[in-house]
Amino acid sequence: MSTAGQVIRCKAAVAWEAGKPLSVEEVEVAPPQKNEVRVKIHFTSLCHTDVYFWEAKGQNPLFPLFPRILGHEAGGVVESVGEGVTDVQLGDHVLPIFTGECKECPHCLSEASNMCDLLRINTERGGMLHDGKTRFSKDGKPIYHFLGTSTFSEYTVVHVGQVAKINPEAPLDKVCVLSCGMSTGPDFTTTLLFFSILDTYEHMTYSSSLLAGFGATVNVAKPKKGGSVAVFGLGAVGLAAAEGARVCEASRIIGIDLNPNRFEEAKKFGFTEFVNPKDHNKPVQEVIAEMTGGGVDCSIECTGSTQAMVSAFECVHDGWGVAVLVGVPSRDDSFKTHPINFLNERTLRGTFFGNYKPLSDIPGVVEKYMKKELELDKFITHSVPFLDINKAFEYMLQGEGLRCMIRMDA
Repeated sequence: MSTAGQVIRCKAAVAWEAGKPLSVEEVEVAPPQKNEVRVKIHFTSLCHTDVYFWEAKGQNPLFPLFPRILGHEAGGVVESVGEGVTDVQLGDHVLPIFTGECKECPHCLSEASNMCDLLRINTERGGMLHDGKTRFSKDGKPIYHFLGTSTFSEYTVVHVGQVAKINPEAPLDKVCVLSCGMSTGPDFTTTLLFFSILDTYEHMTYSSSLLAGFGATVNVAKPKKGGSVAVFGLGAVGLAAAEGARVCEASRIIGIDLNPNRFEEAKKFGFTEFVNPKDHNKPVQEVIAEMTGGGVDCSIECTGSTQAMVSAFECVHDGWGVAVLVGVPSRDDSFKTHPINFLNERTLRGTFFGNYKPLSDIPGVVEKYMKKELELDKFITHSVPFLDINKAFEYMLQGEGLRCMIRMDA
């Protein structure tokens, strides 16, 4: 029997309080309203952003949003659609995305931007855009949304501009990792919501997302075949940046990290050589310049460290070098570099969600995976049934692995 237009009762992992284990229990999910889609989630995974807001570090301390259903990286199937929805229909396979594409605002109409005015990330919004109300409840009491996705639920309601329709043959337990590109870091606040993803350089909080790093390389840095790329930070975002360099057929991919224990595993992602700044008595940008005869063609900074940002910019070759910043710095951070670095025709750029437009571009990235041009399986290191979702949090807090897949039907 069709459930369209009806309230659905299903299991969801609810965060009732900051830092307390999620509680898997039955909730009510209301039907989608105007421009909304209700999605049956098949697989979801955990990003450090979820942990950060679960700990309430990313929330307004005066108005923390609890109870809340977290989760923003998932794959599922459309169960029903609300008024005005024509882009997707019942049975479509989709990836919910934390940011969106309304296709009407100046940013969406621009080929140069993916920062939608209507659906840009907002961590403080606990309800839906249409009426400000939540579609989740338990015993008549509302449960807040997270990033407009809330994928830690068997069913969720998402704005139609935040669901990317994909090839139904694509395995949802693999391609769902493509739906994330946002993260948090030290002192991350709502003033930083326009930026992309933080990884790790030393002992900072890190995350594991694919598209931010991958897109930073293939869409922004755009290394040429046979070129050289330096990647600062070998967490999952840095590994994804290296995957992008591999896809672009770069001949040298240099990994920079203060933790040498990461080097061996990173070889699987295409790195050809590594540098530990602690091993040298000179700035790492000088080391890289000496290694490469003047500097690399491109560098990708995936740490959030301003020191690494300076090094990433100053290690690219004059005349054509491009440095791309992916990491999110602390709120009050700043850095300086000599203006001559710009006058000598080095380029410094930033990126949000890898410069991908969610609805327009993500289906094409999925096709790259289907054609075996992009490897995703190596990013998924753990898997747990939905009832054991707190185990995924343990893996994340202990720094184990890259990505834990949560199986909703298990």
